[in-house]
Formats: sequence, structure tokens, C-alpha cells
Amino acid sequence: MLHHEVLQAADRGVRVRLLLDDMNVHGSHSVLAALDSHPLIEVRLFNPTRAREGTLVRGAELLLRFVSLNRRMHNKIWLADGRVAVVGGRNIGNEYFDAAADVNFMDTDVAVIGVAARQAEEVFDAFWNSASAIPLAALVEAAPDALDKVRASLDAGLESDRAGPYLERLRASDRVRELLQRQSMHWTDNAMIVSDPPQKAEGAPQRPDWMTPVLVARVSTARRDLKLISPYFVPAHAGVEWLAGMRRRGVDVSILTNSLAANDVLAVHGGYAGYRRPLLEAGIKLYELKPHGAVNTSLFGSSGASLHTKAYVVDGSHGFIGSFNLDPRSVKLNTEMGLMFEHPAAAAELEALYAVKTSAQTSYRLSLDDGRLRWHDDAADPPVVWDDEPESKAWQRAAARVIGWLPAEAQL
Repeated sequence: MLHHEVLQAADRGVRVRLLLDDMNVHGSHSVLAALDSHPLIEVRLFNPTRAREGTLVRGAELLLRFVSLNRRMHNKIWLADGRVAVVGGRNIGNEYFDAAADVNFMDTDVAVIGVAARQAEEVFDAFWNSASAIPLAALVEAAPDALDKVRASLDAGLESDRAGPYLERLRASDRVRELLQRQSMHWTDNAMIVSDPPQKAEGAPQRPDWMTPVLVARVSTARRDLKLISPYFVPAHAGVEWLAGMRRRGVDVSILTNSLAANDVLAVHGGYAGYRRPLLEAGIKLYELKPHGAVNTSLFGSSGASLHTKAYVVDGSHGFIGSFNLDPRSVKLNTEMGLMFEHPAAAAELEALYAVKTSAQTSYRLSLDDGRLRWHDDAADPPVVWDDEPESKAWQRAAARVIGWLPAEAQL
């Protein structure tokens, strides 16, 4: 559907630029290569592999160029006419748009206009024009009839049994209608896009105006409470001490992340697991998302849920929504971005979202019992207390434990 909208826009004269991180983009037979042959569509790949065809060849290049290819562009921007921008943590895929049949990701985005939209445009242009952004046409060449074949396949896809009901649901969505009619907007001068520069992915030394220093400095001003959502949460010892220091100052700190059964990256959970006990001992509240989705959250009956929102709210007035996870990869390797704002009503909306996601129906509440971790399912009747990772398999627990022993934290 998104490919179809891109093509429709280009056909009516819109200049379309797609800048994609080169993780799941493939060779000359891809839809992207065909779209790139349209005169008004240009696709660039950020820090791509030079080998485009064949998993084995690409895998070999990844091994040979591990240091340079390990740094990725994690930014997310949708930008229309330089006037409206959507930023957040959402990737492009069925599971990120409540359209998958097995597991869907819970995500949060923010639409911005005005100064913040212009700042998002500056970020996009900086990455688009960077040395790491390589035109797809320089790497692959689509067949002369590739675009015609894509048009036919996209038209057929729109007639599928899945497309029609999904589009009807979009048309009936209250949130979509509110957004298009600007019914739920917050007006403030205190909103700005914060971003790493593309040079971070080239190994440049970190500067004070980059993402991590800016966020740490702002969150550290918390006086009353901090609510943090990070699906991939590997705080490292420095992060634990930072959060514990806020608790010692009297700040109430609570964190929502994925449970093992809900986490789509088992290695990340292995890196996170060892920090739960010291966080709880410091008086920090921990919640882990349950692995099953709420009823009717997905059009196609998804039975699973995974957290993907990256956000925080401080003292009921200041918040952030973006791509940044509290983990070593976001801090040191990937480029990240998001919207930082100061507005009590917008913060209240984010706090309400946090309350829903940490509710007993949606998440487990963690505690320590004589030094042992416990997971509380307070929504069960009667309430259930788990002694080990809830609803997980033995092999998952064993693999996560082994990964936690490995010296791989810097890559998580």
C-alpha cells in the first residue's frame, strides 16, 4: 500500500525521496529498484553494502566491513511539503502498522508542524546529502520493464482480501480523523527536533549537542518523576547509577520495557536481564510488557504484542518521542532523533499512554522477594506471581542467560 501511495504521488508530480538504512534492502529485483527508475522517485541507501545480490556475498562483506557497517541510521522521518513531519520509532512493515497476523509492535509517533517540521527537514537534508547516502542507482540497475511490472503487482495487491478491510479500518479510525482535521493538536513554542548528525555513523567523536548528551542533560533536571519507555533497554552500569542517583534525590523513576516473551531480539533481553535486580534495589519501578496483544488491537487477529515505543515524560511537563533506546547501540553506534517538548497537556497525553501500557492488563510488575525476582500478573483472577520469565520457553531463558555472560553488551 505504501509503495502504491509513493507511485501515485510521483505520477501526479510530487518529488519523492526515500532514504533508507541498508538492512533489509536487496538487489535489482526489488520493488525499490523499480520505483527508483521513475523520473520523480529517488532512492538512496545509508551506509550500504556494495554487494547487492546473494545472502552469502552480503554476509561476507558484513564480516569484512563489520566496524563500518555496524553503524546504522536509526532515524525515522516522514516529511510532506516541508510543512508536516511525522517522527517516532516506527519502521516500515506490516507488523508496525497493526497489519500482521502473528505479532504486532506497539509504537508511538508525533506529527509536527511549524518550526519543528522545518528542523526535521534540515535533519533529512543533512542525511540525504551526506557521504554515507549512496544512490540506489549506483548499486543496482532495474530491468527496463520493472516499473510496469510493479504497477501491475501493486494494483493486484490493492484488490486483495487483506487490503480492503485494512483501508476501511483506516477510514473509520477516530485517531486518523482527528489528525487530518487537526482536532488533537498541542500548540507550544517549546518543541524541537533533536538528532545525531550523519557523522556519528562515520565514527566521529561525540559532541555535547548530539542526541545522548542533550537527552541526559534534560532528563537529569527531573525533580518529581521520570517515566521511561524503552523496548530495548540495556542501561549498563553507568545508566543504572544515573537512574539510581535520581532516586536518591527523591525522583520517582519507573520504566517499561519488553518481557522476554515479548522481546523480538533475544540478545537484547540477555543484556538487560542482569540489571533488573540493581534497578529494583535502587527503588526503581520496573514493568515488562506481556507477550499477548489486547483483544481487537490488530485487524488480522494478532495473538502477540511487542513494545517498540521510545519515549519519556518528566515531571508531568516535559517529554520526548523518538527512535532512541536506552542501550549502548543508540548511545554509541546508531544515529537517532526525536521530538523533545515542554507542554503539560502533551505530557499528560504521554503519561496517559504510559498508564495504559503499564496497567495490569498489559504489563507485568516486577519486585524482589528476599533478593529473588518476581513477576506479578495483577490482572489474573486470582493474581499470579511468576518465579521466572513469564510465558517464556526454557530454550529462550537459557539462551538469554548465556548471552548475558558474553562480552557483547556494546553491540546491543
